[in-house]
Amino acid sequence: MNFPPSENQSVRTCHVCKGARVYYLFSAGDHRMVRCDDCGLVFVNPQPSDDELARIYHAHYFPEKISDAGKKTLAGVRQAAAQLYLSQIRRYHGSTTGRLLEVGCGDGDFLVEAEAAGWQVTGVELSPSAGQRAQARLQNGEVRSGEWSLAALPAAQFELCVISSVLGDVRSPAGLLQEIHRVLKPGGTLFIAMPAMDSLLARLMRQKWMELKAEHLTYFDRQNLQTALFKSSFRDVIAQPGGKIINFDCVRIHFDRYPAPLMTGLLNFLAHLLPAKTRARHHHTTASGMMVFARKAELKPQPVLSVVLPAYNEAKTFDELMAALLHKEIPGLLMEIIVVESNSTDGTREAALKYKNHPRVKIILEDCPRGKGHAVRTGLKAAIGDYVLIQDADLEYDLEDYAALLEELVAGRSAFVLGSRHGGRNVLKMRRFAGQFGLSLFLNFGHWFFTALVNGLFFQRLRDPFTMFKVFRRDCLYGLEFECNRFDFDFELLVKLIRKGFQPVELPVNYRSRSFKEGKKVRMFRDPLNWLGVLLWLRRVEIDPLKTVEQKRKGNQPTP
Repeated sequence: MNFPPSENQSVRTCHVCKGARVYYLFSAGDHRMVRCDDCGLVFVNPQPSDDELARIYHAHYFPEKISDAGKKTLAGVRQAAAQLYLSQIRRYHGSTTGRLLEVGCGDGDFLVEAEAAGWQVTGVELSPSAGQRAQARLQNGEVRSGEWSLAALPAAQFELCVISSVLGDVRSPAGLLQEIHRVLKPGGTLFIAMPAMDSLLARLMRQKWMELKAEHLTYFDRQNLQTALFKSSFRDVIAQPGGKIINFDCVRIHFDRYPAPLMTGLLNFLAHLLPAKTRARHHHTTASGMMVFARKAELKPQPVLSVVLPAYNEAKTFDELMAALLHKEIPGLLMEIIVVESNSTDGTREAALKYKNHPRVKIILEDCPRGKGHAVRTGLKAAIGDYVLIQDADLEYDLEDYAALLEELVAGRSAFVLGSRHGGRNVLKMRRFAGQFGLSLFLNFGHWFFTALVNGLFFQRLRDPFTMFKVFRRDCLYGLEFECNRFDFDFELLVKLIRKGFQPVELPVNYRSRSFKEGKKVRMFRDPLNWLGVLLWLRRVEIDPLKTVEQKRKGNQPTP
Protein backbone atom coordinates (compact mmCIF):
# COMPACT_ATOMS: atom_id res chain seq x y z
CA MET A 1 0.00 0.00 0.00
CA ASN A 2 1.16 3.54 -0.72
CA PHE A 3 1.23 5.77 2.33
CA PRO A 4 0.91 9.57 2.17
CA PRO A 5 3.96 11.74 2.91
CA SER A 6 5.23 11.95 6.46
CA GLU A 7 3.54 15.24 7.41
CA ASN A 8 0.11 15.14 9.00
CA GLN A 9 -2.60 15.22 6.35
CA SER A 10 -6.33 15.84 6.32
CA VAL A 11 -8.59 13.23 4.77
CA ARG A 12 -11.14 15.00 2.57
CA THR A 13 -13.52 12.12 1.84
CA CYS A 14 -14.80 9.05 3.67
CA HIS A 15 -12.84 5.81 3.22
CA VAL A 16 -16.02 3.79 2.66
CA CYS A 17 -18.63 5.83 0.79
CA LYS A 18 -16.34 8.62 -0.53
CA GLY A 19 -18.77 11.18 0.86
CA ALA A 20 -17.51 14.67 1.67
CA ARG A 21 -19.90 15.36 4.59
CA VAL A 22 -17.24 14.69 7.23
CA TYR A 23 -17.61 16.62 10.49
CA TYR A 24 -15.91 16.91 13.85
CA LEU A 25 -17.16 14.42 16.46
CA PHE A 26 -14.88 14.73 19.51
CA SER A 27 -11.23 14.76 20.52
CA ALA A 28 -9.46 11.72 21.96
CA GLY A 29 -6.17 12.70 23.53
CA ASP A 30 -4.24 14.74 20.98
CA HIS A 31 -6.28 13.44 18.05
CA ARG A 32 -9.32 14.91 16.35
CA MET A 33 -12.06 12.40 15.55
CA VAL A 34 -14.48 13.04 12.69
CA ARG A 35 -17.59 11.21 11.49
CA CYS A 36 -19.00 10.71 8.01
CA ASP A 37 -22.62 11.85 8.10
CA ASP A 38 -23.47 9.55 5.19
CA CYS A 39 -22.26 6.11 6.33
CA GLY A 40 -21.24 6.75 9.96
CA LEU A 41 -17.53 5.93 9.63
CA VAL A 42 -15.37 7.51 12.36
CA PHE A 43 -11.69 8.28 11.75
CA VAL A 44 -8.77 10.41 12.85
CA ASN A 45 -8.46 13.62 10.85
CA PRO A 46 -5.83 14.90 10.29
CA GLN A 47 -3.93 11.65 10.53
CA PRO A 48 -0.58 11.29 12.30
CA SER A 49 2.52 11.32 10.14
CA ASP A 50 4.53 8.25 9.24
CA ASP A 51 7.20 9.34 11.72
CA GLU A 52 4.63 9.49 14.52
CA LEU A 53 3.30 6.04 13.65
CA ALA A 54 6.82 4.66 13.50
CA ARG A 55 7.43 5.88 17.07
CA ILE A 56 4.28 4.04 18.16
CA TYR A 57 5.30 0.83 16.43
CA HIS A 58 8.77 0.69 17.92
CA ALA A 59 10.34 -2.45 19.27
CA HIS A 60 8.49 -2.25 22.59
CA TYR A 61 4.98 -1.78 21.20
CA PHE A 62 4.42 -5.45 22.02
CA PRO A 63 5.44 -5.19 25.68
CA GLU A 64 8.50 -7.10 26.73
CA LYS A 65 9.42 -5.23 29.91
CA ILE A 66 6.74 -6.67 32.11
CA SER A 67 7.00 -9.24 34.86
CA ASP A 68 7.10 -12.95 34.16
CA ALA A 69 3.68 -13.24 35.79
CA GLY A 70 2.37 -10.52 33.45
CA LYS A 71 3.81 -12.28 30.42
CA LYS A 72 2.17 -15.51 31.52
CA THR A 73 -1.17 -13.74 31.99
CA LEU A 74 -1.09 -12.15 28.54
CA ALA A 75 0.01 -15.41 26.92
CA GLY A 76 -2.87 -17.29 28.51
CA VAL A 77 -5.43 -14.72 27.43
CA ARG A 78 -4.08 -14.58 23.87
CA GLN A 79 -4.07 -18.36 23.62
CA ALA A 80 -7.68 -18.52 24.77
CA ALA A 81 -8.64 -15.76 22.32
CA ALA A 82 -6.92 -17.57 19.44
CA GLN A 83 -8.78 -20.77 20.24
CA LEU A 84 -12.05 -18.84 20.36
CA TYR A 85 -11.39 -17.27 16.95
CA LEU A 86 -10.46 -20.64 15.42
CA SER A 87 -13.65 -22.24 16.72
CA GLN A 88 -15.78 -19.44 15.23
CA ILE A 89 -13.90 -19.56 11.92
CA ARG A 90 -14.54 -23.31 11.76
CA ARG A 91 -18.29 -22.69 12.07
CA TYR A 92 -18.25 -20.37 9.05
CA HIS A 93 -15.46 -21.78 6.88
CA GLY A 94 -15.98 -25.46 7.55
CA SER A 95 -12.51 -26.82 6.74
CA THR A 96 -9.70 -26.69 9.30
CA THR A 97 -6.83 -27.17 6.86
CA GLY A 98 -5.22 -25.22 4.05
CA ARG A 99 -3.13 -22.07 3.75
CA LEU A 100 -3.78 -19.31 6.28
CA LEU A 101 -2.55 -15.71 6.19
CA GLU A 102 -2.65 -13.41 9.21
CA VAL A 103 -2.13 -9.69 8.59
CA GLY A 104 -0.73 -8.09 11.73
CA CYS A 105 0.33 -11.29 13.48
CA GLY A 106 2.14 -9.58 16.39
CA ASP A 107 4.13 -12.06 18.46
CA GLY A 108 2.46 -14.97 16.65
CA ASP A 109 -0.05 -16.10 19.30
CA PHE A 110 -2.80 -16.85 16.76
CA LEU A 111 -0.40 -18.39 14.21
CA VAL A 112 0.94 -20.82 16.83
CA GLU A 113 -2.56 -22.07 17.64
CA ALA A 114 -3.57 -22.21 13.96
CA GLU A 115 -0.44 -24.19 13.07
CA ALA A 116 -1.16 -26.63 15.89
CA ALA A 117 -4.71 -27.04 14.50
CA GLY A 118 -3.36 -28.09 11.10
CA TRP A 119 -3.15 -24.89 9.06
CA GLN A 120 -0.15 -23.93 6.91
CA VAL A 121 0.47 -20.44 8.26
CA THR A 122 1.99 -17.21 6.95
CA GLY A 123 2.13 -13.96 8.89
CA VAL A 124 2.68 -10.33 7.94
CA GLU A 125 3.74 -7.91 10.68
CA LEU A 126 4.78 -4.24 10.68
CA SER A 127 7.00 -4.45 13.77
CA PRO A 128 10.31 -6.22 12.91
CA SER A 129 10.96 -7.28 16.50
CA ALA A 130 7.48 -8.77 16.92
CA GLY A 131 7.81 -10.52 13.56
CA GLN A 132 11.10 -12.08 14.65
CA ARG A 133 9.53 -13.37 17.86
CA ALA A 134 6.59 -14.82 15.91
CA GLN A 135 8.91 -16.57 13.44
CA ALA A 136 10.88 -18.16 16.29
CA ARG A 137 7.69 -19.69 17.73
CA LEU A 138 6.54 -21.42 14.53
CA GLN A 139 7.46 -24.91 13.37
CA ASN A 140 7.03 -24.52 9.61
CA GLY A 141 5.28 -21.19 9.12
CA GLU A 142 6.69 -18.01 7.62
CA VAL A 143 6.49 -14.42 8.92
CA ARG A 144 7.20 -11.37 6.76
CA SER A 145 7.94 -8.34 8.91
CA GLY A 146 8.51 -4.64 8.38
CA GLU A 147 5.33 -3.75 6.47
CA TRP A 148 1.67 -4.64 6.01
CA SER A 149 1.77 -4.68 2.21
CA LEU A 150 0.82 -7.97 0.56
CA ALA A 151 2.27 -7.00 -2.82
CA ALA A 152 5.03 -9.60 -2.61
CA LEU A 153 2.55 -12.46 -2.13
CA PRO A 154 1.27 -14.36 -5.19
CA ALA A 155 -2.41 -14.09 -6.12
CA ALA A 156 -5.04 -16.69 -5.15
CA GLN A 157 -2.80 -18.41 -2.63
CA PHE A 158 -4.72 -18.65 0.66
CA GLU A 159 -7.96 -20.31 1.77
CA LEU A 160 -8.23 -18.09 4.85
CA CYS A 161 -7.05 -14.61 5.86
CA VAL A 162 -7.29 -13.35 9.44
CA ILE A 163 -7.05 -9.71 10.57
CA SER A 164 -7.22 -8.73 14.21
CA SER A 165 -7.66 -4.94 14.66
CA VAL A 166 -5.26 -4.08 11.80
CA LEU A 167 -7.92 -2.87 9.34
CA GLY A 168 -8.40 0.25 11.44
CA ASP A 169 -4.66 0.90 11.66
CA VAL A 170 -3.83 1.38 7.97
CA ARG A 171 -4.26 4.60 6.03
CA SER A 172 -6.27 2.91 3.29
CA PRO A 173 -8.62 0.19 4.64
CA ALA A 174 -10.09 -0.26 1.16
CA GLY A 175 -6.61 -0.79 -0.27
CA LEU A 176 -5.84 -3.50 2.27
CA LEU A 177 -9.15 -5.26 1.56
CA GLN A 178 -8.38 -5.22 -2.16
CA GLU A 179 -4.96 -6.77 -1.53
CA ILE A 180 -6.52 -9.47 0.63
CA HIS A 181 -9.09 -10.15 -2.09
CA ARG A 182 -6.23 -10.65 -4.55
CA VAL A 183 -4.27 -13.17 -2.44
CA LEU A 184 -7.32 -15.24 -1.40
CA LYS A 185 -8.39 -18.20 -3.50
CA PRO A 186 -11.86 -18.03 -5.11
CA GLY A 187 -14.38 -18.49 -2.32
CA GLY A 188 -11.67 -17.96 0.30
CA THR A 189 -12.68 -16.74 3.75
CA LEU A 190 -11.78 -13.45 5.42
CA PHE A 191 -12.12 -13.19 9.22
CA ILE A 192 -11.89 -9.80 10.93
CA ALA A 193 -11.83 -9.16 14.68
CA MET A 194 -11.79 -5.51 15.71
CA PRO A 195 -13.38 -2.88 17.94
CA ALA A 196 -16.90 -1.82 16.93
CA MET A 197 -17.97 1.81 17.02
CA ASP A 198 -21.59 0.72 17.59
CA SER A 199 -20.71 -1.54 20.53
CA LEU A 200 -22.23 -0.91 23.94
CA LEU A 201 -19.04 0.40 25.53
CA ALA A 202 -18.22 2.67 22.59
CA ARG A 203 -21.66 4.28 22.77
CA LEU A 204 -21.51 4.71 26.54
CA MET A 205 -17.92 5.92 26.94
CA ARG A 206 -17.49 7.97 23.72
CA GLN A 207 -14.14 9.79 23.93
CA LYS A 208 -13.24 7.78 27.06
CA TRP A 209 -13.53 4.45 25.22
CA MET A 210 -10.45 2.34 25.90
CA GLU A 211 -10.09 1.37 22.22
CA LEU A 212 -9.33 4.96 21.19
CA LYS A 213 -5.57 4.64 20.76
CA ALA A 214 -3.04 6.68 18.85
CA GLU A 215 -2.32 3.92 16.30
CA HIS A 216 -5.98 3.34 15.43
CA LEU A 217 -6.85 5.57 12.49
CA THR A 218 -10.32 4.32 11.53
CA TYR A 219 -13.25 2.99 13.56
CA PHE A 220 -15.91 0.92 11.84
CA ASP A 221 -19.33 -0.17 12.98
CA ARG A 222 -21.00 -3.38 11.78
CA GLN A 223 -22.88 -1.71 8.95
CA ASN A 224 -20.17 0.37 7.32
CA LEU A 225 -17.63 -2.45 7.63
CA GLN A 226 -20.02 -4.71 5.72
CA THR A 227 -20.35 -1.95 3.11
CA ALA A 228 -16.55 -1.72 2.82
CA LEU A 229 -16.38 -5.48 2.29
CA PHE A 230 -19.18 -5.37 -0.29
CA LYS A 231 -17.41 -2.64 -2.26
CA SER A 232 -14.22 -4.74 -2.20
CA SER A 233 -16.08 -7.72 -3.76
CA PHE A 234 -16.58 -9.80 -0.63
CA ARG A 235 -19.95 -11.48 -0.14
CA ASP A 236 -21.72 -13.81 2.32
CA VAL A 237 -20.88 -11.35 5.08
CA ILE A 238 -21.82 -11.98 8.69
CA ALA A 239 -20.99 -9.37 11.35
CA GLN A 240 -21.77 -10.11 14.97
CA PRO A 241 -20.66 -8.93 18.41
CA GLY A 242 -17.11 -10.12 18.86
CA GLY A 243 -16.08 -12.46 21.60
CA LYS A 244 -13.07 -11.44 23.64
CA ILE A 245 -11.26 -13.26 26.43
CA ILE A 246 -10.15 -11.14 29.38
CA ASN A 247 -9.26 -11.51 33.04
CA PHE A 248 -8.60 -9.04 35.82
CA ASP A 249 -4.82 -9.08 35.46
CA CYS A 250 -5.05 -8.50 31.71
CA VAL A 251 -7.26 -5.43 32.25
CA ARG A 252 -4.87 -4.13 34.90
CA ILE A 253 -1.88 -4.50 32.56
CA HIS A 254 -3.80 -2.60 29.88
CA PHE A 255 -4.46 0.34 32.19
CA ASP A 256 -0.85 0.31 33.33
CA ARG A 257 0.18 0.79 29.68
CA TYR A 258 -2.62 3.28 28.99
CA PRO A 259 -3.14 5.10 32.32
CA ALA A 260 -6.62 6.46 33.03
CA PRO A 261 -7.59 8.68 35.97
CA LEU A 262 -8.96 6.66 38.89
CA MET A 263 -9.18 3.40 36.90
CA THR A 264 -5.45 2.57 37.00
CA GLY A 265 -5.21 3.25 40.72
CA LEU A 266 -8.40 1.36 41.51
CA LEU A 267 -7.29 -1.73 39.62
CA ASN A 268 -3.87 -1.75 41.27
CA PHE A 269 -5.58 -1.42 44.68
CA LEU A 270 -7.96 -4.29 43.95
CA ALA A 271 -5.05 -6.44 42.75
CA HIS A 272 -3.81 -6.56 46.36
CA LEU A 273 -7.22 -7.69 47.64
CA LEU A 274 -8.36 -10.30 45.11
CA PRO A 275 -7.07 -13.90 45.22
CA ALA A 276 -4.71 -14.91 42.43
CA LYS A 277 -7.20 -17.46 41.04
CA THR A 278 -9.89 -14.80 40.81
CA ARG A 279 -7.58 -12.39 39.01
CA ALA A 280 -6.52 -15.09 36.54
CA ARG A 281 -10.00 -16.44 35.77
CA HIS A 282 -10.93 -15.98 32.10
CA HIS A 283 -14.16 -14.25 31.12
CA HIS A 284 -15.81 -14.15 27.70
CA THR A 285 -17.14 -10.67 26.89
CA THR A 286 -18.68 -9.02 23.83
CA ALA A 287 -18.88 -5.45 25.06
CA SER A 288 -16.51 -3.69 22.63
CA GLY A 289 -15.74 -5.79 19.59
CA MET A 290 -17.11 -7.48 16.52
CA MET A 291 -16.26 -10.60 14.52
CA VAL A 292 -16.87 -10.42 10.79
CA PHE A 293 -16.82 -13.25 8.27
CA ALA A 294 -16.83 -12.89 4.47
CA ARG A 295 -15.98 -14.78 1.29
CA LYS A 296 -14.13 -13.65 -1.78
CA ALA A 297 -16.51 -13.22 -4.72
CA GLU A 298 -15.85 -12.78 -8.41
CA LEU A 299 -15.55 -9.27 -9.75
CA LYS A 300 -18.59 -8.33 -11.84
CA PRO A 301 -18.36 -6.07 -14.88
CA GLN A 302 -21.65 -4.40 -13.94
CA PRO A 303 -23.87 -4.69 -10.84
CA VAL A 304 -27.33 -6.20 -11.15
CA LEU A 305 -30.67 -5.19 -9.62
CA SER A 306 -33.21 -7.95 -8.91
CA VAL A 307 -36.81 -6.71 -8.86
CA VAL A 308 -38.99 -9.25 -7.02
CA LEU A 309 -42.57 -9.00 -8.21
CA PRO A 310 -45.22 -11.14 -6.39
CA ALA A 311 -48.44 -11.35 -8.39
CA TYR A 312 -51.83 -12.79 -7.48
CA ASN A 313 -55.06 -11.69 -9.12
CA GLU A 314 -53.54 -8.48 -10.50
CA ALA A 315 -54.62 -8.81 -14.15
CA LYS A 316 -55.89 -5.22 -14.27
CA THR A 317 -52.47 -3.70 -13.62
CA PHE A 318 -49.97 -6.45 -14.47
CA ASP A 319 -49.34 -5.67 -18.15
CA GLU A 320 -49.02 -1.94 -17.48
CA LEU A 321 -46.51 -2.59 -14.71
CA MET A 322 -44.44 -5.03 -16.78
CA ALA A 323 -44.30 -2.61 -19.70
CA ALA A 324 -43.04 0.13 -17.38
CA LEU A 325 -40.46 -2.18 -15.77
CA LEU A 326 -39.09 -3.42 -19.08
CA HIS A 327 -38.84 0.15 -20.30
CA LYS A 328 -37.09 1.25 -17.11
CA GLU A 329 -33.37 2.02 -17.37
CA ILE A 330 -31.16 2.67 -14.34
CA PRO A 331 -27.71 4.02 -15.27
CA GLY A 332 -24.91 1.71 -14.17
CA LEU A 333 -27.20 -1.21 -13.30
CA LEU A 334 -28.51 -4.21 -15.17
CA MET A 335 -31.98 -5.40 -14.16
CA GLU A 336 -33.64 -8.78 -13.79
CA ILE A 337 -37.37 -9.07 -13.06
CA ILE A 338 -38.49 -12.07 -11.00
CA VAL A 339 -42.25 -12.63 -11.30
CA VAL A 340 -43.71 -15.04 -8.74
CA GLU A 341 -47.24 -15.89 -9.87
CA SER A 342 -49.42 -17.69 -7.32
CA ASN A 343 -52.01 -19.45 -9.54
CA SER A 344 -54.37 -16.52 -10.00
CA THR A 345 -57.99 -16.95 -11.05
CA ASP A 346 -58.33 -13.70 -13.02
CA GLY A 347 -55.87 -14.23 -15.90
CA THR A 348 -52.69 -12.94 -14.21
CA ARG A 349 -50.91 -16.25 -14.84
CA GLU A 350 -51.65 -16.09 -18.55
CA ALA A 351 -50.42 -12.48 -18.63
CA ALA A 352 -47.22 -13.46 -16.86
CA LEU A 353 -46.50 -16.38 -19.20
CA LYS A 354 -46.30 -13.96 -22.13
CA TYR A 355 -42.92 -12.89 -20.74
CA LYS A 356 -41.46 -16.35 -20.10
CA ASN A 357 -38.92 -16.06 -22.93
CA HIS A 358 -37.86 -12.49 -22.23
CA PRO A 359 -34.12 -12.40 -21.38
CA ARG A 360 -34.61 -10.03 -18.43
CA VAL A 361 -37.56 -11.88 -16.87
CA LYS A 362 -37.76 -14.99 -14.70
CA ILE A 363 -41.21 -16.51 -14.25
CA ILE A 364 -41.83 -18.67 -11.17
CA LEU A 365 -45.21 -20.43 -11.02
CA GLU A 366 -46.58 -21.46 -7.63
CA ASP A 367 -49.16 -24.24 -7.59
CA CYS A 368 -51.41 -22.38 -5.13
CA PRO A 369 -51.53 -19.02 -3.32
CA ARG A 370 -49.66 -19.19 -0.01
CA GLY A 371 -49.55 -15.48 0.70
CA LYS A 372 -47.60 -12.47 -0.49
CA GLY A 373 -44.75 -13.12 1.95
CA HIS A 374 -44.29 -16.66 0.65
CA ALA A 375 -44.14 -15.36 -2.92
CA VAL A 376 -41.52 -12.75 -2.00
CA ARG A 377 -39.45 -15.38 -0.18
CA THR A 378 -39.57 -17.56 -3.29
CA GLY A 379 -38.43 -14.63 -5.42
CA LEU A 380 -35.57 -13.79 -3.07
CA LYS A 381 -34.20 -17.32 -3.35
CA ALA A 382 -34.11 -16.99 -7.15
CA ALA A 383 -32.51 -13.53 -7.19
CA ILE A 384 -28.90 -13.23 -8.37
CA GLY A 385 -28.54 -9.43 -8.26
CA ASP A 386 -26.27 -7.37 -6.06
CA TYR A 387 -29.29 -5.30 -5.01
CA VAL A 388 -32.90 -6.32 -4.42
CA LEU A 389 -36.07 -4.24 -4.74
CA ILE A 390 -39.54 -5.55 -3.85
CA GLN A 391 -42.23 -4.23 -6.18
CA ASP A 392 -45.97 -4.70 -5.73
CA ALA A 393 -47.98 -5.59 -8.84
CA ASP A 394 -50.83 -3.18 -8.06
CA LEU A 395 -49.17 0.11 -9.13
CA GLU A 396 -49.50 1.66 -5.66
CA TYR A 397 -45.77 2.50 -5.78
CA ASP A 398 -44.09 4.75 -8.34
CA LEU A 399 -41.26 3.37 -10.47
CA GLU A 400 -39.79 6.87 -10.78
CA ASP A 401 -38.54 6.50 -7.19
CA TYR A 402 -36.15 3.66 -8.08
CA ALA A 403 -33.17 5.91 -8.82
CA ALA A 404 -33.29 7.79 -5.50
CA LEU A 405 -33.73 4.60 -3.46
CA LEU A 406 -30.92 2.74 -5.21
CA GLU A 407 -28.51 5.66 -5.17
CA GLU A 408 -28.09 5.26 -1.39
CA LEU A 409 -26.99 1.64 -1.86
CA VAL A 410 -24.78 2.12 -4.90
CA ALA A 411 -22.93 5.03 -3.27
CA GLY A 412 -22.32 2.95 -0.14
CA ARG A 413 -24.15 5.28 2.23
CA SER A 414 -26.55 2.55 3.31
CA ALA A 415 -27.30 -1.14 2.81
CA PHE A 416 -31.05 -1.03 3.49
CA VAL A 417 -33.54 1.61 2.34
CA LEU A 418 -37.26 1.99 3.01
CA GLY A 419 -39.50 3.97 0.66
CA SER A 420 -41.54 5.90 3.22
CA ARG A 421 -45.16 6.54 2.24
CA HIS A 422 -45.41 9.09 5.06
CA GLY A 423 -43.22 11.59 3.24
CA GLY A 424 -44.13 15.27 3.30
CA ARG A 425 -46.79 16.93 5.45
CA ASN A 426 -49.82 14.89 4.40
CA VAL A 427 -50.20 12.54 7.36
CA LEU A 428 -53.30 10.89 5.90
CA LYS A 429 -51.67 10.05 2.57
CA MET A 430 -51.11 6.46 3.68
CA ARG A 431 -54.78 5.55 3.62
CA ARG A 432 -57.05 8.11 1.96
CA PHE A 433 -60.09 6.65 0.24
CA ALA A 434 -62.57 8.90 -1.54
CA GLY A 435 -65.78 9.22 0.51
CA GLN A 436 -64.48 6.89 3.26
CA PHE A 437 -62.91 9.22 5.81
CA GLY A 438 -63.78 6.95 8.77
CA LEU A 439 -62.12 3.92 7.16
CA SER A 440 -59.09 6.02 6.23
CA LEU A 441 -58.75 7.28 9.80
CA PHE A 442 -59.13 3.78 11.25
CA LEU A 443 -56.43 2.32 8.99
CA ASN A 444 -54.07 5.20 9.62
CA PHE A 445 -54.54 4.76 13.36
CA GLY A 446 -53.58 1.09 12.95
CA HIS A 447 -50.47 2.13 11.06
CA TRP A 448 -49.46 4.60 13.78
CA PHE A 449 -50.07 2.00 16.50
CA PHE A 450 -47.93 -0.69 14.88
CA THR A 451 -45.23 1.83 13.97
CA ALA A 452 -44.99 2.88 17.63
CA LEU A 453 -44.87 -0.79 18.64
CA VAL A 454 -42.03 -1.58 16.23
CA ASN A 455 -40.08 1.48 17.34
CA GLY A 456 -40.54 0.62 20.99
CA LEU A 457 -39.70 -3.07 20.69
CA PHE A 458 -36.67 -2.67 18.43
CA PHE A 459 -35.36 0.77 19.44
CA GLN A 460 -36.05 2.49 16.13
CA ARG A 461 -37.37 5.87 14.99
CA LEU A 462 -39.12 4.84 11.79
CA ARG A 463 -42.15 6.48 10.18
CA ASP A 464 -43.18 3.71 7.80
CA PRO A 465 -41.66 0.34 8.75
CA PHE A 466 -44.30 -1.63 6.79
CA THR A 467 -43.75 -0.21 3.33
CA MET A 468 -43.37 -2.91 0.70
CA PHE A 469 -40.87 -0.63 -1.07
CA LYS A 470 -37.85 -2.24 0.58
CA VAL A 471 -34.49 -1.99 -1.18
CA PHE A 472 -31.35 -3.68 0.12
CA ARG A 473 -28.15 -5.43 -0.85
CA ARG A 474 -28.93 -9.08 -1.48
CA ASP A 475 -25.93 -10.02 0.62
CA CYS A 476 -27.78 -8.66 3.67
CA LEU A 477 -29.95 -11.79 3.58
CA TYR A 478 -27.03 -14.19 4.02
CA GLY A 479 -27.51 -16.41 7.05
CA LEU A 480 -31.13 -15.38 7.65
CA GLU A 481 -34.14 -17.70 7.54
CA PHE A 482 -37.70 -16.50 7.01
CA GLU A 483 -40.95 -18.15 8.02
CA CYS A 484 -43.82 -15.68 7.51
CA ASN A 485 -46.09 -16.09 4.49
CA ARG A 486 -48.57 -13.21 4.46
CA PHE A 487 -48.14 -9.49 4.99
CA ASP A 488 -46.38 -10.28 8.27
CA PHE A 489 -43.30 -10.99 6.13
CA ASP A 490 -42.84 -7.20 5.96
CA PHE A 491 -42.26 -7.22 9.72
CA GLU A 492 -40.01 -10.27 9.64
CA LEU A 493 -37.76 -8.95 6.87
CA LEU A 494 -37.44 -5.54 8.52
CA VAL A 495 -36.68 -6.81 12.02
CA LYS A 496 -34.24 -9.53 11.00
CA LEU A 497 -32.24 -7.13 8.84
CA ILE A 498 -32.14 -4.66 11.74
CA ARG A 499 -31.03 -7.33 14.18
CA LYS A 500 -28.33 -8.45 11.74
CA GLY A 501 -26.85 -4.97 12.03
CA PHE A 502 -28.43 -2.97 9.18
CA GLN A 503 -30.02 0.34 10.10
CA PRO A 504 -32.68 1.29 7.51
CA VAL A 505 -32.70 4.71 5.89
CA GLU A 506 -36.15 6.13 5.06
CA LEU A 507 -36.66 8.15 1.90
CA PRO A 508 -40.02 9.66 0.85
CA VAL A 509 -41.75 8.03 -2.13
CA ASN A 510 -44.92 8.62 -4.10
CA TYR A 511 -47.77 6.29 -3.16
CA ARG A 512 -51.42 5.89 -4.11
CA SER A 513 -53.36 3.56 -1.87
CA ARG A 514 -56.00 1.51 -3.62
CA SER A 515 -59.22 0.70 -1.79
CA PHE A 516 -60.69 -2.66 -0.86
CA LYS A 517 -63.06 -2.27 -3.79
CA GLU A 518 -60.02 -2.01 -6.08
CA GLY A 519 -58.52 -5.23 -4.77
CA LYS A 520 -56.64 -4.54 -1.52
CA LYS A 521 -56.02 -7.92 0.12
CA VAL A 522 -55.28 -7.00 3.75
CA ARG A 523 -57.81 -8.56 6.14
CA MET A 524 -59.15 -5.92 8.51
CA PHE A 525 -59.02 -7.83 11.80
CA ARG A 526 -57.21 -11.15 11.29
CA ASP A 527 -54.02 -9.63 9.84
CA PRO A 528 -53.49 -7.05 12.64
CA LEU A 529 -53.81 -9.79 15.25
CA ASN A 530 -51.28 -11.83 13.31
CA TRP A 531 -48.93 -8.84 13.12
CA LEU A 532 -49.10 -8.37 16.87
CA GLY A 533 -48.16 -12.00 17.47
CA VAL A 534 -45.33 -11.87 14.92
CA LEU A 535 -43.81 -8.75 16.46
CA LEU A 536 -43.80 -10.31 19.91
CA TRP A 537 -42.26 -13.48 18.45
CA LEU A 538 -39.57 -11.46 16.64
CA ARG A 539 -38.68 -9.69 19.88
CA ARG A 540 -37.62 -12.93 21.51
CA VAL A 541 -36.56 -15.16 18.59
CA GLU A 542 -32.86 -15.96 18.22
CA ILE A 543 -31.11 -14.29 15.25
CA ASP A 544 -27.83 -16.16 14.75
CA PRO A 545 -26.71 -16.10 11.07
CA LEU A 546 -23.52 -18.01 11.88
CA LYS A 547 -25.54 -20.85 13.39
CA THR A 548 -27.78 -20.90 10.32
CA VAL A 549 -24.78 -21.10 7.97
CA GLU A 550 -23.26 -23.91 10.03
CA GLN A 551 -26.48 -25.92 10.02
CA LYS A 552 -27.03 -25.40 6.29
CA ARG A 553 -23.51 -26.55 5.51
CA LYS A 554 -23.86 -29.69 7.61
CA GLY A 555 -27.14 -30.45 5.88
CA ASN A 556 -25.73 -29.53 2.44
CA GLN A 557 -28.54 -27.06 1.94
CA PRO A 558 -28.12 -23.74 0.16
CA THR A 559 -27.98 -20.67 2.40
CA PRO A 560 -30.03 -17.61 1.35
